[in-house]
Amino acid sequence: MREMLTGGELDVLTGDYLAELTMLILGRDRLKDPTAGYARTFLRQLEECLGLARERGVRIVANAGGLNPAGLADAVRELAGRLGVPVRVAHVEGDDRTALHPGSLAAHAYLGGFGIAACLREGADIVVTGRVTDAALVTGPAAAHFGWGPGDFDRLAGAVVAGHVLECGAQATGGNYAFFGEGGATRPGFPLAEIHADGSAVITKHPGTGGRVDVGTVTAQLLYETGGARYAGPDVTARLDTVRLTQDGPDRVRVHGVRGEAPPPTLKVGVNRLGGFRNEIVFVLTGLDIDAKAALVQRQMRDALAESPPAEARWSLVRTDRPDAPTEETASALLRLVVRDQDPEKAGRALGAAAVELALASYPGFHVLAPPGKGTPYGVFEAAYVPQGEAAHAAVLDDGRRVPVPPAPDTAVLDEVPEPPLPEPLPAGLTRRAPLGLVAGARSGDKGGDANVGVWARTDAAWRWLAHELTVDRFRQLIPESRTLDVTRHVLPHLRALNFVVEGILGEGVAAQARFDPQAKALGEWLRSRHLDIPEQLLRPPTVDRPDPAEVQP
Repeated sequence: MREMLTGGELDVLTGDYLAELTMLILGRDRLKDPTAGYARTFLRQLEECLGLARERGVRIVANAGGLNPAGLADAVRELAGRLGVPVRVAHVEGDDRTALHPGSLAAHAYLGGFGIAACLREGADIVVTGRVTDAALVTGPAAAHFGWGPGDFDRLAGAVVAGHVLECGAQATGGNYAFFGEGGATRPGFPLAEIHADGSAVITKHPGTGGRVDVGTVTAQLLYETGGARYAGPDVTARLDTVRLTQDGPDRVRVHGVRGEAPPPTLKVGVNRLGGFRNEIVFVLTGLDIDAKAALVQRQMRDALAESPPAEARWSLVRTDRPDAPTEETASALLRLVVRDQDPEKAGRALGAAAVELALASYPGFHVLAPPGKGTPYGVFEAAYVPQGEAAHAAVLDDGRRVPVPPAPDTAVLDEVPEPPLPEPLPAGLTRRAPLGLVAGARSGDKGGDANVGVWARTDAAWRWLAHELTVDRFRQLIPESRTLDVTRHVLPHLRALNFVVEGILGEGVAAQARFDPQAKALGEWLRSRHLDIPEQLLRPPTVDRPDPAEVQP
């Protein structure tokens, strides 16, 4: 927060504090303390920076209110009074649907940006919200500044795209970037958007900060956690297939051409509930006969748990071992057992006892990565939907007045966009077996139990090959665990990109931890590491990664 306030010009500082998993964590906090439920880290940051923001005339908009935006607003007022900084604090509410979903820890509708806009138009210096869409933190201030209304779909869609690029911070300035070896990844700065009255924007960063902003870093973030060409929100449906990115100078990317359509008639509701208890044990298998050792301990554990088996038990063997290894660690494989059950005993003491009692009676070299402990509760995320008019969306001002925010007056049911024409394929020629990542970038992430993998080409020639080569069938070949799942491919030609949505690969969501990589953050990098036949004309000799200047010691 201090870096953004001191690094250059700024009108509005936004902060996105709410991931799907965060809502579950805040829900558990609220069980212990009914006055909790908001992100306390926001208050710690504000204590250091509130006076600075006031001096510089920067307004602050954050969704740190979580499950209790009114409580956070009061806490901010108390902090401001203690610091002697006069500020007007408003909050947005109407998202809480928990009472309508019995058994849930937290159920909240994703609201749009017009509640934020109402707070700012009424003079708020700080606006805190609960569950709004990530992009609403940008569309709200833009609508307030330019006077946009609910029907300004193209302008709102442009701000949605800018907000989506900003929402994950340094992921737009070189963080988590497929081509990080090209420099600037040690300490990337944070992105900012210069938004114009027509909805276009320039993505940039403060001068002198690390990382970089180019078409590639913005493309990567634009593809992150998206689905088809229609990117739906409460205020507008943005057409991602209309987005154009242009390098507008060093560390400046212009986002333009974005078209918007009426939003859907329903709001998404994120429902978080406890799913049961979870535990895991990782057995270390060293040296020879790895498969036989794994089979032995699996038989023994099944026998030991036979009287009271857990509801679910999953085994996975990770062959990290190498033949004739120079270290014990590189001679070892990892056998992972994950159990789940509604009974904490079955996922705790019983499992630990079964594993410990095998220690002197199993495979040679028996040991585990960590001693077994108690079962821990895990969460489940589900998406529900509610008509827009059922959410009591309201701006609550510093003086206590409530300003109702009406639902979108025009809505449209989402339809799939027909696949656009593909580019001409490359002429036939010599190919070489090589990793996909030599010619394409990727960024992946989670949406509930689904995952998306956005893949983009860096040149027109590579796009002509990628668009025809990386079909759904080829994706399934390269990512074997997707072969039994529904996989949909979306084509975004202006971005030279393909976006794959893999349904159900994450089970019941990140909090359930059903997968080794529970948020699919590295799924795209796995895809880039897979080998296929790539045209020789697209391949160049490997380049040596250039170190960051900050990493070079004098």
